[in-house]
Amino acid sequence: VWKHGRTFFCDSITNIPYWVIHSITIHSLFIAGWLFVCTGLAYDVFASPRPNEYFTESRQGIQLITDRFDSLEQLDEFTRSF
Repeated sequence: VWKHGRTFFCDSITNIPYWVIHSITIHSLFIAGWLFVCTGLAYDVFASPRPNEYFTESRQGIQLITDRFDSLEQLDEFTRSF
């Protein structure tokens, strides 16, 4: 043990409470992330379209910005088409 309270890495990973805590938290984070995506909350939080909303009946083409100097005008045209 060092003077400022840190332990060596090998002492940490051989510690039983370390593995008890991490065996719970790692799985909990994975399940929470899976639920975040599967419930659709991720789409709502980040305001991204759901997979079935990328191409609608009225919007079938891919919208590309082709001129970097007129990009704002092209974006305005894209948003008006919605």
